[in-house]
Amino acid sequence: MAGSGGLGGGAGGGQGAGAGQGAALRASRAPLLLVVLVLGAYCLCALPGRCPPAARAPAPAPAPSEPSRSVRRPGAPGLPVASGPGRRRFPQALIVGVKKGGTRALLEFLRLHPDVRALGSEPHFFDRCYERGLAWYRSLMPRTLDGQITMEKTPSYFVTREAPRRIHAMSPDTKLIVVVRNPVTRAISDYAQTLSKTPGLPSFHALAFRHGLGPVDTAWSAVRIGLYAQHLDHWLRYFPLSHFLFVSGERLVSDPAGEVGRVQDFLGLKRVVTDKHFYFNATKGFPCLKKAQGGSRPRCLGKSKGRPHPRVPQAVVRRLQEFYRPFNRKFYQMTGQDFGWG
Repeated sequence: MAGSGGLGGGAGGGQGAGAGQGAALRASRAPLLLVVLVLGAYCLCALPGRCPPAARAPAPAPAPSEPSRSVRRPGAPGLPVASGPGRRRFPQALIVGVKKGGTRALLEFLRLHPDVRALGSEPHFFDRCYERGLAWYRSLMPRTLDGQITMEKTPSYFVTREAPRRIHAMSPDTKLIVVVRNPVTRAISDYAQTLSKTPGLPSFHALAFRHGLGPVDTAWSAVRIGLYAQHLDHWLRYFPLSHFLFVSGERLVSDPAGEVGRVQDFLGLKRVVTDKHFYFNATKGFPCLKKAQGGSRPRCLGKSKGRPHPRVPQAVVRRLQEFYRPFNRKFYQMTGQDFGWG
């Protein structure tokens, strides 16, 4: 039938031509639709996830004679809470940034210390879940004894506009730890993570620049996160510089004991975690924890850590290095530390 319509004269020929034009128009739109769908998928991956459902009122603390046990708070899946001696406190220290900087590694290293109790999952209270209230937030924390430090880490706090004010309202004495990394390498690592979840994503340089190799697109979160000086400037409106410790993500790989030692000093802790706890895993390309006494095997971070980066043209890397250079220099001046990124 379609063939006979195409071969007919007069009106039939007009319909055939119209159908051909329509097909051509649809074909020309197909690449554009594909780009829109892929970018849409990326945006969905980049959007903050939902915070856990509201928790019920915390159960009364067990009597001292009651055996310690581990429970999972109803309504907050994925956030196990320790139950037993001690009490739940607001965190005295937070790892507030940055994404793909080494925050998970630092938290796992610090959890070796007997005086550090840390929430394993990222609660995202000060960016996504603030409406749940401080009582809900405290109910997520592990129980601590006197002299122990409660911690949590959520790297997106550093780039969340409301986070400094909200954390200051909880406690103006909060100690803040920021793990930073060369912003170009960090952006590529960020992209690699998203690419693993969203195959078919446009190339790194297509997202990093507007109009080919035009201006750098600071609206893209992978680029924007690396503007450390701008983010820190906002935090300093609420907290003095003395409340911050800036950890080098590069040195956390090359000298984990040295960087973790600085963190222990900052937190007022004895240097318990030392070089005897680490070994370098050449396959993963970063340090792992040696087998604990009585443990079955050494501990490394999960498969999602240390994933290979996609190949990015050197021209693109150089353009981003030039873009970040003035921001890096300002960050060095603000912190009093030269991280060596150029």
